[in-house]
Amino acid sequence: MREQPDLMCLHEPFMYDYYVHRAVSKMPHFDVDPDHPVSYADIRDKIMGLSEKTSVFFKDMGYYVYPRLLDDNPFLEKLTSIFLIRHPEASIASYYKLDSGLTNEEIGIEAQWKLYSGLRDAGANPVIVAAEDLQTNTNPIVQQVFDQIGLIFDSSTLNWENKKPTDWKQVETWHFDVLKSTSIRNDAPTAIERRAKFDQLASAEPKLQEMLEWHLPYYDLLMENRLALSSTQ
Repeated sequence: MREQPDLMCLHEPFMYDYYVHRAVSKMPHFDVDPDHPVSYADIRDKIMGLSEKTSVFFKDMGYYVYPRLLDDNPFLEKLTSIFLIRHPEASIASYYKLDSGLTNEEIGIEAQWKLYSGLRDAGANPVIVAAEDLQTNTNPIVQQVFDQIGLIFDSSTLNWENKKPTDWKQVETWHFDVLKSTSIRNDAPTAIERRAKFDQLASAEPKLQEMLEWHLPYYDLLMENRLALSSTQ
């Protein structure tokens, strides 16, 4: 998205409402920008203001804004939503490496499903992309996403310079690996490898297994509604 012309990108603006304004949880490796708006309303108004001048793409976590977003019709009407989902064995293990104090809500998959369902019930047509599909079928998946959201796909945008976006400064520790990337890598572990890695962590921290069991049904529901690979081939 950052390679798209005339598209302003924002990195998790609503994290400031969740972690700073409401202080629901404490996020490690987060250097707060004192100039960033912190309340939901102020963040929303900033995005709305920017959208009057250019198209805006922002990546956020569903639990930052659920359920409030669903009651914010003026904002909701301007949004086109894409959900990127990842198997909870992988996402829980990845999150735990950087924050051993993570909460069940911060796994985020339950909120993704509830937000997706609410948007769909409101008449929206959100797009769901599975991370594993994106890694193994990058071009056709991105092409299909762009077709559905009204952007023109250019395969050259799937490669980028190895440089840090300025708005990642506050959370760059969370993105150490991707900061070294220049494309979407097809290096996802097999299901057996993923499970083995998760089991190793869960054997030492039982709460991870509980989180997996809680979020897996929501993940399965999201997977049932994801972009179908057969339609992109």
